[in-house]
Amino acid sequence: MAAGSAMLQSRLKRLVGVVSAAAVVITGAVACGSGGDNSSSSSSGGTVTLEFAQWWGAELPSGSLDKIMSDFSAQNPNIKVKLLSAPYASTKQQLVSGAASRTLPDVVGLDGAWVSDFAKQGAITDLSALMSDAKYDPSQLASQVQVKGKTYMIPVVNFIYPLFVNKDLLSKAGVKAVPSTRTQFLDAAKKISASGGNVKGWALPLDTAVPNGIQNDVMSWLWASGGTMLTQDGKPNLTSAPVKSAVDYVKSLNDAGVIAPGALTMKEQDKVEKFTTGQVGMVIDSLAHITLIKKNNPKLNFTVAAIPAEDSYTGPRGLPYASWGIGIAESTKHKAEAWKLVQYLMSQQVNSQMSTLANGFPGTKGAQPDFSKSDPLFKTAFDIYSKGKVANEFTGLPKSEDLMRSFDEQLQLVLTGKQSVDDALNKGQQAWSSVL
Repeated sequence: MAAGSAMLQSRLKRLVGVVSAAAVVITGAVACGSGGDNSSSSSSGGTVTLEFAQWWGAELPSGSLDKIMSDFSAQNPNIKVKLLSAPYASTKQQLVSGAASRTLPDVVGLDGAWVSDFAKQGAITDLSALMSDAKYDPSQLASQVQVKGKTYMIPVVNFIYPLFVNKDLLSKAGVKAVPSTRTQFLDAAKKISASGGNVKGWALPLDTAVPNGIQNDVMSWLWASGGTMLTQDGKPNLTSAPVKSAVDYVKSLNDAGVIAPGALTMKEQDKVEKFTTGQVGMVIDSLAHITLIKKNNPKLNFTVAAIPAEDSYTGPRGLPYASWGIGIAESTKHKAEAWKLVQYLMSQQVNSQMSTLANGFPGTKGAQPDFSKSDPLFKTAFDIYSKGKVANEFTGLPKSEDLMRSFDEQLQLVLTGKQSVDDALNKGQQAWSSVL
């Protein structure tokens, strides 16, 4: 949903899966045929050349990732880095193929949605072991993506999905403050919907062809209040009270008539367009879209906020996210050198630099982006991020898109009055149990 591959396609538009360090969830670039003998990297005169396949270089300012790699080599003269940069879609296609054939480059950019399959294929290595060997303290990391208790991906930069609010529509509806609880959100959505002009309070994209609305717009209500859709051992827990409460809440929004028409076939880009043109007052959306929204409607007066939580909830707010993750090929002969590169990227100074360049948020605790030249809303969002926790339980799950789709299909039956919430969750539990 990742992290959802279609979510973010520019340097502000990569989003997409991370698991909180406190919550253990299972969780291209061009794959150049390294194979078991790791022919993609070379050693000459004591110098190791690492191939680093990712899509980041295509989305960062031109030459900036090359400069970071040059700085790394200057500090580690025996290690050279060859960047293999390509757009996200090409990277995904090549790395999926390379993982299946065990021909990944030494270091790889990862989307959380790929991690489970890559780990099961034995294509990426256990980073927990490398951290231990290097005596690296993993508590420095804001999050890790794990499979069966072992870390296979470290998020380098995170991109969150907060609540976007049209301040003018809120004011016109007589709502004085941005909603912070579910009750306040429902009330605001009702008042916006009643203010005239065919405007609705909220947009919910549920197109089953691209079912990431389940991740970003439905389960986000659960995660915002600290809830989970999985058991501690990674099994589905859809019939639990927290999940039922979140789905009941979405149904209440539908029953109140505050959701924009066409939800069952709406895609994420449709939701963004409706918010940009002032047709809806509130959406849960990628921080990456701030620049796009302001470009397409410079006069739109909006802000971002934490996703509203249950009225009684006082803990940190969960935030859907996507990330630029990093991993190391199992087949590389240079794991220690590859880990040095990962560790360098996760150092506070470099991670701050990466986050600033990407207009994202750091994967290292204590790293701080420089917002001096950014839109003020990025600073607002960073404050939300700092007080909350990234939460996306689809990250790292096998067949995550299929899981979203099956849940989507059951939810649509609920919203069209064809079945109860309990029936939908029971059927979803059965469908997920066959996968997880």
